[in-house]
Amino acid sequence: MIWDKKKLKILLWLIGLAVFSVFGRQYASAADDVEDIQDDMSKIEKRIDKTQQELDASKVIYNKVTAQVGATKSALAQTAEEISRKEAEIKNLNERMELHRKMLMAYLQEMYVNNQDPVIKLAVANGELNDVFGNEDQSLNLKEKIIGVLEEIGSSQARLGEVKEELADKQEEHEKLLQQKKAEQGEVAGDIQDAEATLAELQKKFAEMQSDLNKLLGSNYNAKDIKDAVRYASDKTGVPEGVLYGFLKKETNLGANTGQCTYKEVEKVAVARYKTLLKKNKKWQASIDLLYKRQDIFYDIVDTLGYSKSKKVSCSPSGYIGQGGAMGVSQFMSDVWRGYEARITARTGHKNPDPWNLTDGVMAMAIKLREAGATSSSESAIKKASINYLGAFYRDYYEGIVYWSKNYKKLL
Repeated sequence: MIWDKKKLKILLWLIGLAVFSVFGRQYASAADDVEDIQDDMSKIEKRIDKTQQELDASKVIYNKVTAQVGATKSALAQTAEEISRKEAEIKNLNERMELHRKMLMAYLQEMYVNNQDPVIKLAVANGELNDVFGNEDQSLNLKEKIIGVLEEIGSSQARLGEVKEELADKQEEHEKLLQQKKAEQGEVAGDIQDAEATLAELQKKFAEMQSDLNKLLGSNYNAKDIKDAVRYASDKTGVPEGVLYGFLKKETNLGANTGQCTYKEVEKVAVARYKTLLKKNKKWQASIDLLYKRQDIFYDIVDTLGYSKSKKVSCSPSGYIGQGGAMGVSQFMSDVWRGYEARITARTGHKNPDPWNLTDGVMAMAIKLREAGATSSSESAIKKASINYLGAFYRDYYEGIVYWSKNYKKLL
């Protein structure tokens, strides 16, 4: 069968139409999927923003109520101390009153039996005359002075009793207020816990959708080297490249030293130290508990990523009491890394972020620094971020980051 040019053109047109129809439907379907995912992501993003605002508002209230609880406790302690002081004063007055009653009784008994006035002898013998009566005119009638002192003590005792009752009422009010504020504190803490749980769930969903979207668009990102990873993370977070280089230099010498110990080695050293300290102070038990919690999370992470449990992490520090166990270029502890996974996925497209992957590790660092306010190369921003990242201020650490942020182009 011989095909003329006209029939051939028609055949090719029909084939092209069929191919376009098939791939057009697939493309349209993929485009619809992308649009649906983007629409869902937009809705979740709005919910994340709203939940974050609610969480921030709850934290402000919690801090305010916590301050009120502290102030009420302080007022309660002050009132209790004042009550104790008034009780001591009343006790002292009672003792003085009892002494003067005895002196007056002795005086009256002697007057009745001998028609004499031996109370002066009694007072002198007990060494009380100057203490009780001071240097006043001794010509005054001793009996009248004793009676006057008794009346004065009785009056003071009555006043102190009234003050003590007022303080007791105030103490009761403080205790009621304290219970009320503690209840409020508990309610707000519950709201914060709920909001954090909701936020974590939304962030996880958002990250999963971002991963799906990246797969559809073919945009999962993998850095070729440290420079590529820094450039990408800086673009995604707004943290200056120089600041990232500074932190990477101080943390792992630009990724050259991410750790030389296994977690078992970290555990052995840290537990030995903590148990020694535990004999002196029970607070170190919490550090032991945290170590094992982080170890469990670490083993879960390496298992998910297909690494051995002997994957190297930072060793326990020798210069101060610490645990070790930090992972990858960002040097995140396992529990901290777990809290950032969803946000890393949302930016890199990696479903299971890897602390030892350059893209994920540098991105984790950049996200944390952005949250700490390091969106500029100012020394004040770097200082604040260095304290947040390290947990304390170390001048050498801070100055090294500042130096690299200013000179990274020459240094590289």
